[in-house]
Amino acid sequence: MGAMRYVIAIDQGTTSSRAIVFDHDGSIVSTGQKEHAQLLPRAGWVEHDPMEIWENVREVIGLALSRANLTRHDIQAIGITNQRETTVVWEKATGRPVYNAIVWQDTRTQSLVDRLSADGGVGRFAETTGLPLSTYFSATKIAWILDHVEGAREKAEAGELLFGTTDTWVLWNLTGGPDGGTHATDVTNASRTLLLDLRTLDWDDSILTAFGVPRSMLPEVRSSAEVFGVAHSSSLLRETPIAGILGDQQAATFGQCAFSAGGAKNTYGTGNFLIVNTGTEIVRSSNGLLSTIAYKLGDGQTHYALEGSIAVTGSLVQWLRDNLGLIESADQIEALANTVEDNGGAYLVPAFSGLYAPHWRPDARGALVGLTRFVNKGHIARAALEAIAFQTREVLDAANADADVPLTELRVDGGATANNTMLQFQADILGLPVVRPVIGETTALGAAYAAGLAVGFWTGLDELRANWREDRRWEPTMGADERARLNRSWDKAVSKTLDWVDDDVR
Repeated sequence: MGAMRYVIAIDQGTTSSRAIVFDHDGSIVSTGQKEHAQLLPRAGWVEHDPMEIWENVREVIGLALSRANLTRHDIQAIGITNQRETTVVWEKATGRPVYNAIVWQDTRTQSLVDRLSADGGVGRFAETTGLPLSTYFSATKIAWILDHVEGAREKAEAGELLFGTTDTWVLWNLTGGPDGGTHATDVTNASRTLLLDLRTLDWDDSILTAFGVPRSMLPEVRSSAEVFGVAHSSSLLRETPIAGILGDQQAATFGQCAFSAGGAKNTYGTGNFLIVNTGTEIVRSSNGLLSTIAYKLGDGQTHYALEGSIAVTGSLVQWLRDNLGLIESADQIEALANTVEDNGGAYLVPAFSGLYAPHWRPDARGALVGLTRFVNKGHIARAALEAIAFQTREVLDAANADADVPLTELRVDGGATANNTMLQFQADILGLPVVRPVIGETTALGAAYAAGLAVGFWTGLDELRANWREDRRWEPTMGADERARLNRSWDKAVSKTLDWVDDDVR
C-alpha cells in the first residue's frame, strides 16, 4: 500500500463512537464502532461516562485500522465530529472528569433557564449567540456541574478545571491529555455552547458572568479545518495531525457538499437536524430556528446557517422497541408500518423532553392522539415514522419563511434514511423531492473532508463536490388536499402536547 492514501474520521456520537477510514473518492474503506451506556439517573437526566467514551474512541481507531490492514503511516490526517452541546468538565492535572458528561437531551437545568429568562426572556442572549435560552446548550450544563459537584466551583475559579464538548474531550486526550494535550474546539461546536459571540468568534464575557463560568475553563476557538495538534506517542495514530473538527450536524452538511447559500441537508439520527446554509451572513430567524455557524476553513470567511433541531426522531423508534416492545429491532419498524394502509387517524407526537424547533416548548410532553378501537400496532408504527416526517415539515416551513432561497429538494442522511417508506412519506408531506446520497455516512465524511482540506489531501471544494453521488430520489405523489389534511391534523395533535408540565411536576 502506498503511504498517506487515507483520512480517518472519529465520529463521537450520542449512542456510539466510530472511526471511519475514507479514501480520496470519499468512499468508506473500513469502520470500527462501539456503543456506550446511556445513563438515566432520573426523569429528564441523560448522562454518559467520559472515560468510557475515550476508551471506546481508542478501541474503534484500532478496529478501523486493523480491518483495513492499515497503520498510521497510511493516514494523512484525522478529523473529529461529535454530538454537540454534551458537556464534559475535567481536572486539567489528572484528566479525571469531575462528573459524568451531561448530554444535549438532558433537561435538569430548566430552573436555571427560567431564572435567567426572567430578565429579558428566552431571547436574552440570542442577538449575540443566535440561540434561545434552553437546557439544550452547554452553558447551563457547565453551571449545573459547578453548582452541584462539591469543590468544583473553587477548582474552576483556581484554573484547575477544563470544559469541553466531546470533540474537545477527544482532542485533548488524543494529543496527550495531562501530558500537553491541546485544549481547543472549532467554531461550529463553540457556537452551540450559548457562550460564543457569532460575529467575533470569541467567548462573550458578559454571558460568561451571567452563567458563572470562568473563562479559564473554556477551550481556544479555532477554525474547522486547520492542524489542531498531532496524536500523542501513546496513540496508534501517533504524530498524525488532527486537522479538522466539525459538530455532527455541520459535518453532515459539509459531507453533503452544501457549501454555499441555499444548500441544505436533513440528518435523521437520534433527533433530526435540518441545516440551511445562509452563506457569509448571519440570518436571524423569526420562526423558531437557530442561527449557527456552518463552517470556517482556515483563514477563510465564516459561513453561517439556520438550523432546526428536533429532539426525538430515531429515538422514537428505539422507544417503541425498548419501552413498548412493539418491535424487536429498529429495522422491523418499516415492515410493521406497511401492514396498514395509513395511520388510521392516529398521531404520535414525541415531545418526551419538550419540543425543540420551531416551538421551543419545554412544557410539552408526548401524546398519542386520535385513538379508536380500529387503531392497531401497525398504525402506531406508521404514526411514529410519520412523526419524523411531520416534524421535519414544520422545521422546513420555518426555514423557507426565514431564508430568501426556498428549497427545491431535500438532501437526507443518517440511519433512518434506510427506511424507504418514511422517505416516500417525507417527500409526499413536503411536496418536494427527497434525495439520498451513495455515501450515507455524511457526518464522518464531512469531518474527513475538513481534515483532508487542511493538509492538502483534497485541493478544494470543487474536488469534494465531484465526489457527491445520488443514490436514490423520492418524488412526491400525494395530492395537495390530502397533504393539507394530514398537516392540519398533525398541527392539531401538537397543540394537545402543550402546557402539560406545571411548576410542581417538573
